[in-house]
Amino acid sequence: MSKLHPEAERRVSTLELFFDLVFVFTITQLTVMLAHDLTFATAGRVALIFIVLFWMYGAYAHLTNQVPPDRTSRRLLLLLGMGGFLVCALSVPRAVGDTRAGVAFGLGYLLVVVVHGALYSRSHGRNVLWYAIPNCLAALSVTAAGPAVGLVADGLWVVALVLQLVTPYIAQLAPGRTEGPTAVELRSQLGGLDPAHFVERHGLLLIIAFGESVVAIGIGIGDMAMSLWVAGGTFLTLTLVAALWWTYFVRDESAAEAAFRGTAVPDRFALAMRAFYYSFLPMLLGIAALAAGVKKVLPHLGEPLHTAPAVSLAAGVALFLAGEVAFRATLRLRPLAYRAAAVPVALLTVPVGHLISGLAQLVSLVGVVVAMLMAEDHWAAASGGPAEPVQPAVPAAQQ
Repeated sequence: MSKLHPEAERRVSTLELFFDLVFVFTITQLTVMLAHDLTFATAGRVALIFIVLFWMYGAYAHLTNQVPPDRTSRRLLLLLGMGGFLVCALSVPRAVGDTRAGVAFGLGYLLVVVVHGALYSRSHGRNVLWYAIPNCLAALSVTAAGPAVGLVADGLWVVALVLQLVTPYIAQLAPGRTEGPTAVELRSQLGGLDPAHFVERHGLLLIIAFGESVVAIGIGIGDMAMSLWVAGGTFLTLTLVAALWWTYFVRDESAAEAAFRGTAVPDRFALAMRAFYYSFLPMLLGIAALAAGVKKVLPHLGEPLHTAPAVSLAAGVALFLAGEVAFRATLRLRPLAYRAAAVPVALLTVPVGHLISGLAQLVSLVGVVVAMLMAEDHWAAASGGPAEPVQPAVPAAQQ
């Protein structure tokens, strides 16, 4: 990552990267869950489970940005939180519908929440209660969903999701109504982020998630004999993943850091939520859907695909690009039109896979993303530069 500011910046530590590797195992498990049963019902459960999990990943990314794991006690607590995420990951395939797995998932998640609260109290003191309590209630709701069945179980997961959605508002507004710090003071505390570290942390998460798609290539091939046909399919898949990598890392990462630096400290927390939580959700879910589709498509490259694998491939790319559009819109990066147009075009490749072959759909998807990138290159050349913030995402202030 390029340096955009003369001041000393903290880099992502190896322990944080280790933590991210454990978290991405949950994405791997969700991909396995989706690939095993490519239906809309399973896709909905995968999305629900991942949203709940990614909330706490984001909480830890924010935590280690403000409370770096540079002491033994902090490192040990972070490792304990990793253990909680590992329990969640191992329980994912049966977290809904299996009592033991569901309860194990909930208890692992509760451990993740408690450790986060304990670590965050080091910098926020008693104010940690404004978000630790809703997070604990969400974890207890997920735990209660373990022995439940049907709509009751799904409802308890939705309750956890709702609790997470309202937590940022409680954390920013409620303290101002008590004898604690004002809402502005707390927003400044929450927004005291190191832009370089925060952006790099999420970029590394994307890299690890992309690795899941590469692993899916090997799983999809399995014991198939290597041939020009198989080699061509794997090369196309890698090209597609590389093109998605290009859309973020070549064009957006440094611009995102610049946007954060130009944002007033009290407003950075809200910006981080919109850009690196809400926008990253479809991007990461898209990577999972793409990986699930790849596993199903590679053994049948020359055949017309069933509807589900074709939809999984196209939806994976479309979701990632839709998240990219939201990311750019949040940070006010240009251009938006090419990526917005590529979303429905990616979905239109479903009939190509269903009626012709998986190989034809892969060629089509690569063509969509590469054409989008070429159009953006042409726009950048015509406008005199790469994507940059049109203006600060929110009014700038002295840091």
